[in-house]
Amino acid sequence: MSAENVKQPPSGPRAELKRQAIVRAARELFLREGFGVGMDAIATEAGVSKVTVYNHFGSKEALFTAVITSALDEPLGGASSAALHGLPEAEDLRSALIDAARAWVAAVRTNQEVTALRNLVAAEVHRFPELGRAWQGRGPEGHHPAVAGALRTLADQGRLVIPDLEAAIIQLYALLVFPHMVFSGYGTHIDDDLTDRLITSGVDMFLSHYAPEHA
Repeated sequence: MSAENVKQPPSGPRAELKRQAIVRAARELFLREGFGVGMDAIATEAGVSKVTVYNHFGSKEALFTAVITSALDEPLGGASSAALHGLPEAEDLRSALIDAARAWVAAVRTNQEVTALRNLVAAEVHRFPELGRAWQGRGPEGHHPAVAGALRTLADQGRLVIPDLEAAIIQLYALLVFPHMVFSGYGTHIDDDLTDRLITSGVDMFLSHYAPEHA
């Protein structure tokens, strides 16, 4: 099919408001009823027609993917995002990164909807591999641009030496937030004392590895 024959989704401020309403409605219904919920129900919840839903997303799989990808940045909203953006201006980088990490990890631990959506992806990805491809397609920088931006700026300043930004982002995730994602997937959690020890030691390991003197 040629590019000119590919139907483009509606655009403009009014269309964007409808798109957001559809994603919100779909998120609520997917969490409540699972992927089997009908597009009619989603359209009714969003206050639009089913045709409008299909005009924006084309299929339920595409809508589900949009719901998941829109949730990826949520644990880095608000205070945790602001803390990360402030890292390049911090005089004491270790202290500032520990504070940012605490805000980030706290958001990951308490955002139950994002955890539920992540579990829903795990349950459905075997049926809809495009979900996994969509997640992977954004890449580490696309998942959380606040992390990528902070590390890139610190590297530009010479405060860290990061030859492979993609690897560094994943390593920071692995040290700080992945343990909580794994444990939550098992239906359990890491207690507060161990969480803080993991944050402190994780920040120390990360900064030690990427310190200019280490390089």
